[in-house]
Amino acid sequence: MGCFECCIKCLGGIPYASLIATILLYAGVALFCGCGHEALSGTVNILQTYFEMARTAGDTLDVFTMIDIFKYVIYGVAAAFFVYGILLMVEGFFTTGAIKDLYGDFKITTCGRCVSAWFIMLTYLFMLAWLGVTAFTSLPVYMYFNLWTICRNTTLVEGANLCLDLRQFGIVTIGEEKKICTVSENFLRMCESTELNMTFHLFIVALAGAGAAVIAMVHYLMVLSANWAYVKDACRMQKYEDIKSKEEQELHDIHSTRSKERLNAYT
Repeated sequence: MGCFECCIKCLGGIPYASLIATILLYAGVALFCGCGHEALSGTVNILQTYFEMARTAGDTLDVFTMIDIFKYVIYGVAAAFFVYGILLMVEGFFTTGAIKDLYGDFKITTCGRCVSAWFIMLTYLFMLAWLGVTAFTSLPVYMYFNLWTICRNTTLVEGANLCLDLRQFGIVTIGEEKKICTVSENFLRMCESTELNMTFHLFIVALAGAGAAVIAMVHYLMVLSANWAYVKDACRMQKYEDIKSKEEQELHDIHSTRSKERLNAYT
């Protein structure tokens, strides 16, 4: 029975709301980083194979250099939010009843209130950042959707001559002409390959992962706000208990003094 009570106490100290938000955050970041990285690699292969683009020599900032930068950003995002998820879980444990029983009301309310307020501000900024990431990730989804639509229309309409110019998406400069049309052999090979379809769906999953990270940030904001309100009320309750105990002690001292005075008067 003692082991059962210990397990129940441990389970009661788990911050389930923070745990759900952390799982959602890790799942969203994993989808965004993993699928986004593979989709960028697939984009490089498509540009080099079917659009016949090559890396420029030197330190020129071309589309391939930008893709490499995005990959390094993905590595940083994965590492940063792995650590941030752990910190938020620790903050959730810090404000649970199990830790409160171990360290007492005063310590949990003094430290927990400051920590919760700091994480609320930081999580709000990260939520805005993930909204921007979600909007940015929708751009390649839109581009690949146009390309996929052109491939689909060529199979439905015979003799249609449709072209896709990379200049309209800002991938190449105005002076460069990287255009691929439905009558070319490269376009037919690209539409028939599984690489285009796979890259398109990888970007869709990466977009879904970014959206899941936004939902996780909103969930964290609700959890952190509730924790902040909890420690704020606990702090007020602690002050009330201190004042109450002080008043009771003063009344006890006054009662003891009067009793001594009456005893002295009788003697």
